[in-house]
Amino acid sequence: MLFPEIFHRLERARWSLETDIPWDQFDRSKLTERHLHGIKMNAIAEWSAMPTAEMFLRDNQHDVDFSAFMSIWFFEEQKHSLTLLEYLRRFAPEFSPTEEELAAVRFEFEPAPALESLALHFCGEIRLNHWYRCASAYHTEPVIKHIYTVLANDEARHARVYYDYMRRAISRQGEDAYRAFSKIGVLMTNARLNRAMHPTNLHVNRSLYPNDTVNGRMPDPEWVEIWLNDEICFDRSWESKVEDAILMNLSSAFGESFATSHDLRRFNKKLKSPELEAAH
Repeated sequence: MLFPEIFHRLERARWSLETDIPWDQFDRSKLTERHLHGIKMNAIAEWSAMPTAEMFLRDNQHDVDFSAFMSIWFFEEQKHSLTLLEYLRRFAPEFSPTEEELAAVRFEFEPAPALESLALHFCGEIRLNHWYRCASAYHTEPVIKHIYTVLANDEARHARVYYDYMRRAISRQGEDAYRAFSKIGVLMTNARLNRAMHPTNLHVNRSLYPNDTVNGRMPDPEWVEIWLNDEICFDRSWESKVEDAILMNLSSAFGESFATSHDLRRFNKKLKSPELEAAH
């Protein structure tokens, strides 16, 4: 089992909401209403870990090891939301989300293939790590700047755990894992798609369509694109860091070399060839 080692690894990195956030350094002069709006939206988006954890537990009933990891992942993601909520409670309570706004992003996700969901959230954690790093660089208010850095580090650790479970899946499920992971890797490194490629922006319940994305159920559905493009300026240089991180990890997991997203696409197209199957 991977969970015991993962538990200790994440436990060593545990941070305290009370003592590790420099609340006393708050500087109101470096904060705008638009900043506060973004913090509110991020707090709501992090709250959507709840239906995601419910999905993972439902779709991985066969896997007690990975399901045990959900206990940590769900706790830490809810802690992210709570930290942003605490920031608003202390410094701008008028921007605090209502319970109804938080409840709106808890809805049922349709059953999904476990391998694809694993890879999707691995890529999503890498992307969120870079979003938060970019947000920290953008902000000048010391407390929220620090919070985004702390959250970014957690997301990087989560990505590493998902990667560990992907490696385990490759060793156990072989070609099925290669196909699932490369397919999701192609999707999540497709810079031509004109939207933020993150699980919160994907449709997850056909019966609720089109109101079946996390971002679409938030108070400001257009927020994430504006936040990325016009506020924190998550530009092509940042996007390249996301793509490079995904490609580097998939290269390592597959024992291949994907220097560009085109390399991964070529690999994905060849996966059904008898030669590649024999090689793996």
